[in-house]
Amino acid sequence: MSFGPSIPTHYCQLPIAYCLREKCAPKSLLWLNKSNPPWLCSGGVFDWDRAQVRFDELTALSERPDFWNDPEKAQKLMRERTKLENGMNAIVSLERDLRDSVELAEMAEAEGDEGLIAEAQASLEAAQGRAAKAELEALLSGEADSNDAYIEFNSGAGGTESQDWTEMLLRMYSRWANARGFKTEFLEEQGGDTAGIKSATLLVQGENAYGWLKTEAGVHRLVRISPYDSNARRHTSFASVWVYPKIDDSIEVEILDKDVRTDTYRASGAGGQHVNKTDSAVRLTHMPTGIVVACQAERSQHKNRTAAWDMLRARIYEAELQKREAAAQQLEDTKTEIGWGRQIRSYVLQPYQMVKDLRTGVETSDTQGVLNGDLDQFMAASLAARVSGAADKQVEDID
Repeated sequence: MSFGPSIPTHYCQLPIAYCLREKCAPKSLLWLNKSNPPWLCSGGVFDWDRAQVRFDELTALSERPDFWNDPEKAQKLMRERTKLENGMNAIVSLERDLRDSVELAEMAEAEGDEGLIAEAQASLEAAQGRAAKAELEALLSGEADSNDAYIEFNSGAGGTESQDWTEMLLRMYSRWANARGFKTEFLEEQGGDTAGIKSATLLVQGENAYGWLKTEAGVHRLVRISPYDSNARRHTSFASVWVYPKIDDSIEVEILDKDVRTDTYRASGAGGQHVNKTDSAVRLTHMPTGIVVACQAERSQHKNRTAAWDMLRARIYEAELQKREAAAQQLEDTKTEIGWGRQIRSYVLQPYQMVKDLRTGVETSDTQGVLNGDLDQFMAASLAARVSGAADKQVEDID
């Protein structure tokens, strides 16, 4: 569903209130009617009546004394309830804003007050922005969009420079997650030779974590004057980000023990008394697919093994999801070649500052804000393109 144009300057001869209701107002706001709601959800329509019934069911369940006997199931149901509540509240709020804006415009038209007319237009434009955000939230309705997400980081060729860039990406996504109120947990990290990291795995927990992050998978390119080059030359570095959903026990993924090789090793750390002196870290390799996962977050090998198996099931499940989605990138191609021609986004810090997404064309000169986790505009654009079925744009990269 596409949005109508932004509210134009009032050049037509029709009354401004009529334009706000019928002609000039963004189409996304003309739908706000609970009796016939066109709100997108699950690839179709957000059915207000069904949502209200389900919300009431979940509320009644949450009030039962045995509701929390199964904490995992209870949390899943509460997340569903919160999502429904947020969606319904968004509709009510936008309806109210639209009604108030139209009433204000009618009054301004009757009084010939250009200042009030401009205020009504500004109010409706603000409501359009909120409607756009609500629509994107509603479109996070893929099979695993509501799940938590694993983010896997791997440095490309380039040694220390690439490894430092990989750590910068880890920090960027951690800050993005924290700003949204998501919980993050570091599961595995392999330090760089001199600085940065060679690889890491981050678990992001929160509503629609995978839905938001799934379009971030791909190669990320950095151009800057390297702090590790004594000649202060400009360097280009690459690192890959891979995203896959955490799955629960309700999703069955069959993995044969004979297809998995298990390796244990000593977990890396900062040194001193915190270094684990036993082989507690676990690496699993799924031979048929070549998928490798590792976990060293716990001091117990048993706990790390359990977490690694959860990660492996999630990775294999994600691979199956990718096969079903025609627009998905080829997993192995992306992971085996982290370099030029495969980047989804470029980050240029010198001699000018620019971050540009090569799939949607979205760009910003606020590189510091992006590296501090301000990624929503990029995620929203790529998600909107993906759910609408639009093909990736042919976007020219930046030098």
